[in-house]
Amino acid sequence: MTESRIERYRRQMMLPEIGIEGQEKISKGKILVIGAGGLGSPALYYLAAAGVGTIGITDSDSVDLSNLNRQILHTTPGIGRLKAESAAEKLSLLNPEIKTEVYPLRLTEENGEAIISCYDFIIDASDNSHTRYLINDLCAKAGKPFSHGAINGMKGYTFTHVPGSPCYRCLFGIDTDLHDIPENSPAGVLGAITGIIGSIQAAEAIKYLTGSGTLLTGRLLIIDAFTMETSVLKFPQINNCMCHE
Repeated sequence: MTESRIERYRRQMMLPEIGIEGQEKISKGKILVIGAGGLGSPALYYLAAAGVGTIGITDSDSVDLSNLNRQILHTTPGIGRLKAESAAEKLSLLNPEIKTEVYPLRLTEENGEAIISCYDFIIDASDNSHTRYLINDLCAKAGKPFSHGAINGMKGYTFTHVPGSPCYRCLFGIDTDLHDIPENSPAGVLGAITGIIGSIQAAEAIKYLTGSGTLLTGRLLIIDAFTMETSVLKFPQINNCMCHE
């Protein structure tokens, strides 16, 4: 490890749970973030800052003025640019040591398996139920761990799935067909709560890469920014769910 790398990650490596060995694992890690918006912005920033070796960014949308109150990877001059490309540019400025893979497309049943197969851990930073179920199903089929995050107004929700633990369908419905899920309607959101949940998702990914700490498996963390109360909902694995297969 070079002197510049030691200096860049020094405060992180001071943690006994990480150290030099953990930093090497982070540097060799490959994380895919699906969605470069409200949740994806802080998750991507902190993954890049931590030195994750390869970061994939999947997003088909372009930057819009209405995004800027919460999607902190993007700026006013970037309005109209593809979010995935805008995000990759900011990450390279923050940490030129890392590699970014840009997928300026919408994740589908047809392309998702090939993309997900290239990564160690997936962060679901999407903003609609259809994509959340799709990510869950693709990861369960491929045996890939993932962190789910979602925002509803001033509340944020997140949990982590690894093979053998409860998945999104265990929590929200095992019989839901992807083709029956309606499009989400736009809702109000407090930008700061996306920062909190996205940062937790990045922490879960780093913990997974380093094998440190306890992941949010089988536990839904709920944060209410209005009252600043947090709660944890434990949920079981459903016997006939696809994550058993």
